[in-house]
Amino acid sequence: MGLLKVGTPKSWDDSKKNLKYIRQAGVKQFISTYNRVKDLKGDELLWGDEIEYGIFHIDKANKKLRLSLRGAEIMNALNKQESLYTSENEVTFVPEYGAWMCEATPARPYTGYTADLLRVETSMRLRRQRMLTVLKDYEIAPTVSTYPMLGAQGDDGSVPPTKVGGPRTQSDYISDDIINPHPRFGTLTANIRQRRGSKVNIRVPLFRDVNTPEYANYEPLHGGVDGCCGSDAQQLWRYGKGDFCAEKFGNRKILVGCSKSSLDEEFDEHHSNTDRLQKWLVDVQCAGCEGLFYRRVPGEIVADADWPRNGDVVVGYELQDQPGWVRLQNGYYLPIYSDDGNIPFLHRVSSRAVTSNTELKRIGSNAPLFRMGDAGDSKEALSSLLDGNIKVASAGSTASSPVSMEAAAATLTKPPPTEEEECSSLVEEAGSDSLRAAIHMDAMAFGMGCCCLQVTFQGKDIDESRFMYDQLAVMAPILMALTASTPILKGRLADTDARWGVISESVDCRTPAERGRNDPNAPHPELNAQGRRRIYKSRYDSISTYIYQAVISPENNASSLKSKQLSNRLLNRYNDIIVPFDEEVFKQCREAGVDPALAQHIAHLFIRDPLVIFEGAVEEVDDEKQTEHFESIQSTNWQTVRWKPPPPRNDPNDPHIGWRTEFRSMEIQLTDYENSAFTVFIILLTRVILAFDLNLYIPISRVDANMQRAHSRNAAHKGKFFFRRHMAPLEIGDVGYGVKYVSMFSRANGKNGSANSSVTSPDDTSSNNDDEGLDGVSMNRLTAPCATGSDEGNSFEEMTMAEIMSGKGDYFPGLIPLISAYLDYIQVDKATKAKLSSYLEFIEKRANGELVTPATWMRNYVRSHPAYKGDSVVTDEIAYDLMIACKEIGEGKLHVPELLGNVHIDPITPEGAYDAKLGSNRARNDQVLELLRRYTGRRAFGTSESVTTAVTEEETTAETA
Repeated sequence: MGLLKVGTPKSWDDSKKNLKYIRQAGVKQFISTYNRVKDLKGDELLWGDEIEYGIFHIDKANKKLRLSLRGAEIMNALNKQESLYTSENEVTFVPEYGAWMCEATPARPYTGYTADLLRVETSMRLRRQRMLTVLKDYEIAPTVSTYPMLGAQGDDGSVPPTKVGGPRTQSDYISDDIINPHPRFGTLTANIRQRRGSKVNIRVPLFRDVNTPEYANYEPLHGGVDGCCGSDAQQLWRYGKGDFCAEKFGNRKILVGCSKSSLDEEFDEHHSNTDRLQKWLVDVQCAGCEGLFYRRVPGEIVADADWPRNGDVVVGYELQDQPGWVRLQNGYYLPIYSDDGNIPFLHRVSSRAVTSNTELKRIGSNAPLFRMGDAGDSKEALSSLLDGNIKVASAGSTASSPVSMEAAAATLTKPPPTEEEECSSLVEEAGSDSLRAAIHMDAMAFGMGCCCLQVTFQGKDIDESRFMYDQLAVMAPILMALTASTPILKGRLADTDARWGVISESVDCRTPAERGRNDPNAPHPELNAQGRRRIYKSRYDSISTYIYQAVISPENNASSLKSKQLSNRLLNRYNDIIVPFDEEVFKQCREAGVDPALAQHIAHLFIRDPLVIFEGAVEEVDDEKQTEHFESIQSTNWQTVRWKPPPPRNDPNDPHIGWRTEFRSMEIQLTDYENSAFTVFIILLTRVILAFDLNLYIPISRVDANMQRAHSRNAAHKGKFFFRRHMAPLEIGDVGYGVKYVSMFSRANGKNGSANSSVTSPDDTSSNNDDEGLDGVSMNRLTAPCATGSDEGNSFEEMTMAEIMSGKGDYFPGLIPLISAYLDYIQVDKATKAKLSSYLEFIEKRANGELVTPATWMRNYVRSHPAYKGDSVVTDEIAYDLMIACKEIGEGKLHVPELLGNVHIDPITPEGAYDAKLGSNRARNDQVLELLRRYTGRRAFGTSESVTTAVTEEETTAETA
């Protein structure tokens, strides 16, 4: 977990004076690394996985679970054993946040060959097996996402016992002493609380069962306990956005949303999310004015031929610290009105207006490209967007009269509401159904005490790693829902299935002002932007910006790809939410040659403060050779995917490590078969995206919506998610508008080809692709962030999990058929394909509901337990039986068909966990004799004795005669 360092961490008060220095040094370290290794190319695929374990003490007599705080002891014992063995099955054990936790990874990465895909399950089984060798008879280590009774057992929740509370967490539910003793973890916990100005406030919707006391005064649900608001819609937990509701209703209540349409996720338009970009109509009403020049920064004009004309609709947000200026999606700025406030330039319009200035279709053209559909006269249609308030100016026209600053502001449509208005309106419209009882938690351990499955892989170069970062960000909520395994929190059944939002709120160090609340203690001089910059997400959340810098050619040929007109712009049209960033960091990165998309990513990371600073490791760090300060920020931005630059090589013998992407959203599964299936799926998906030249981009706002949906109960089976309609370019002549779509995949239905036709080997270089771009990268990938058909709703639609995995219509083949086709493309051998197909079949069955997620199985187990009273309470006895069952499932002693179908897990025992070394050390004589006695009773020895006895008796008889 993050950056572990040996040393003495500073207190928060002592750290404050170093925050600015470390932020500035961290940027310098990134730039130094970037310039040193940005041109690395040709790295092979290397990858690995991480599995986290929780260790529990079992009291068989009283049927009670407790945390076993032997994580460090167990980790040290396991690593000592590993040092004695050097076989290919070597494992590395590392510490995790909780004193009851341990993480295990392969000691060496897997390679880019199919044989290594088969090593994953073997490695995971070996890790579980070796874990069993160091557990006591009264300990278990099932692979579950969370300890179900954390915070519900008071002072009797761990072995040895710990007293609730302590100076680090100041928790009402858990003890400081359950935190890993490494100094980083306790300091991290305390500093998050102190920077925030209060304890973290985690509130999760409580599951409503027939006897749940918190819902005693609620109206009966239409459709029973398995519905949402009396329908099949998904309840949405708006994690990280409930401060006002907590202030108004307290910590025992939470306001939830409801998914109801593909265009209006949480609220109707008049309840729009405040972190979404708004749309603005360009209308400069003065003589001879046809539009506006872009500004590089407020007040500095860019002489760019592609400037927005009157009638264009642009996308951006008004600056918080510089009212009257809009930062656009492309990274430039525009003024809302003239310097004197007399002439309005921009007018906020409906979110349903389609952006016209794509910056890809018009370079230097004077003709507005506003797509009107059947709206008739364009000027009338534009005016209708503004409810008839504004008449769009024509070139050369003169405004009827100047308007005042107040009048200019009045021409804007109603701005997005405050959080108070959203909450009040929702409660008024939805009634008590939207205000739910909450499970309340107040410490970092509730989140960072969760276990998960993570996968990291190396790209061949920086561009590939960035492109895959973007693509996997789209997949993060999909795989989280499909692996959901967190239905129990603090001894209660939750009305959610996934852990992510709990962790997000458990490390939310934002000040009240950064969360959009009143902050009586602001400003905070030592903090980043004095602790007053509006930040819309916790530092543990989904990504806020794609990082692949598109390269666009107006002539659509490789020779003109590096257009100077576009090289300074953020070209990704799918970045449709506000991205808070540090202007100075952005400028510093751009001046160092970092492209706009990556500069924005780094500048966004660096709106955060470092959380743990060690004595003697501030100015002493060499910014040209080390990356410690960069990593102190990077490693505490815990997002669904993480982009990882190569670490410095401080020694010639250090291994070469390239540009990597880490996929972080998946939940831990009960068996090694499940964990390996999803690990292999992700690796194969990355190969499919690259080899088949696919594009998964959807607007980030829809990725965020998917993250909320992925938390919903049984989302994998009943939920719908936004997903890209056309992963391959549309056929020529159809740009994706209207009802009829022509997809390349529509020709794969068997009508125009044979299933037995030969497939060219991937190694066949006899023919080149006709869409080559730069450095062997296709035009499709280079232009993916701005691909044809990406206009608003036409780029994506709602799909069920089964449709995403198995296909929809003739235009969307599904991810699993694509992976199967890829396996044929690379000509994998039959034995390997049989195993991989088993994984894919398992995932497909879970996606279509034939098999359930661990979360659904656990919830059903609790609700069917004899001791359960229908009150959403998980007692000690129920938790004990559940964890024993989870242990036995993971070790192959219990088969649960609804989880695994016809897949049976071979039993796992401690025996054979380590190879025996063929040693030659001299054995003592007494050891030899003791060992030999075990075998002297064998038949061969017995037979020899019988023969000797018989001969002796025969000789004696003869002598007597």
